Amino acid sequence: MYFYIKALHIIFIVTWFSGMFYIVRLFIYNTEAQQKEEVEKRILTNQFSIMIKRLWLGITWPSAILTIILGGWTAYLFGNIPTWLWIKLALVAGLYAYHFTLHKIYKDQIKGIFSFSSQHLRIWNEGATVFLFAIVMLVTVKQSISLLWGTIGLIAFTALLLAGIRMYKAIRK
Repeated sequence: MYFYIKALHIIFIVTWFSGMFYIVRLFIYNTEAQQKEEVEKRILTNQFSIMIKRLWLGITWPSAILTIILGGWTAYLFGNIPTWLWIKLALVAGLYAYHFTLHKIYKDQIKGIFSFSSQHLRIWNEGATVFLFAIVMLVTVKQSISLLWGTIGLIAFTALLLAGIRMYKAIRK
């Protein structure tokens, strides 16, 4: 039973992350659509609103809910909770906080409020990447890496992502 629940947990993690990655891209496109001529802006905004609602409410939120339910069930079946799993749970709590910030952006954009530039959203999009990297590395290597080196690696990875975003911005211009 444990492995079936764990497999379902992993599947919903994948769909949840997919939703978080794609929703921010849609936020970016929707934000950029606001700079278009009125007819094109209206058409694009209507289409992006439909896509955003379907993705967020039909895939991302259900996946987030099933991830936490199945993750809790997996932890219960696993038994004792080692130190690395407590660290993972702290990262997962941060990931849910990130998810709630996306929900706030979702609600704003559905209302026609665009508080962030597309560049800001591109940077924000990498939040899920940082959490994915940290959680997968932790779960995979567990005790093989120290907390210090893991933190240094995560900071370096984040710095590389931000440098890549800056390079992309320079290339776009």
